[in-house]
Amino acid sequence: MQRDSIYALPQGQVVDFAFNEAVADVFPDMIRRSVPGYETIIALLGVIARRYAQPHSRIYDLGCSLGASTLSMAAQVRAEDLSFVCVDNSAAMTRRCEQILQRHLPSGQFQVECADIQALTLSNASVVVLNFTLQFLKPDERLAMLRHIYEGLLPGGVLILSEKLQFADAAEQALLTDIHLEFKRANGYSELEISQKRSALDHVLIPDTFVQHVERLEAAGFTQVVNWFQGFNFASLLAVKA
Repeated sequence: MQRDSIYALPQGQVVDFAFNEAVADVFPDMIRRSVPGYETIIALLGVIARRYAQPHSRIYDLGCSLGASTLSMAAQVRAEDLSFVCVDNSAAMTRRCEQILQRHLPSGQFQVECADIQALTLSNASVVVLNFTLQFLKPDERLAMLRHIYEGLLPGGVLILSEKLQFADAAEQALLTDIHLEFKRANGYSELEISQKRSALDHVLIPDTFVQHVERLEAAGFTQVVNWFQGFNFASLLAVKA
């Protein structure tokens, strides 16, 4: 695992964050040190998929990065004749994802696509994962994406949605932001790294509140929404299609 040092040196102009080759090289270390509870979320995705995966269906990993969610689910699911569809719009990520999955999953069990998830046709899905992906779409495009996923899910299918949260209460926002910064410092990030990465993400990652997520998921058609995990200002929701 290469250590993330992308923002360790001063940058004259901090450009918007992108999932390029440099990020792909260090992504496992970057997300482990940046997102509280990430490894727990990945591990428990497999347990949730084990519960909801239906025989002869597809499991979609949208914004798959290097395929960690898919590997976790593939290790746990027991339903027959499942296929995994991994999609990301970063060519750097999908190249590495395909190489990783080829080492760990049987040939023909998965496909990796470099594509825009908003243009993807979903069908026969029993589980869909959006792991820290929706937050990178424009806010006014998010409901349409969730409706698209809902339409592609089988009855009884689920969406697992993991996101960074914004908080309506200013004091709560300040508190959890401070704790998140301490989490990054505890994981070895310098003040310069924290500041420069925050600048890089400012116009790219736009978080929603928990209430906004629930309202949007219900508007998309989901009948049950459960907040099954939260680590500081990061959470994962389970949305069920009746």
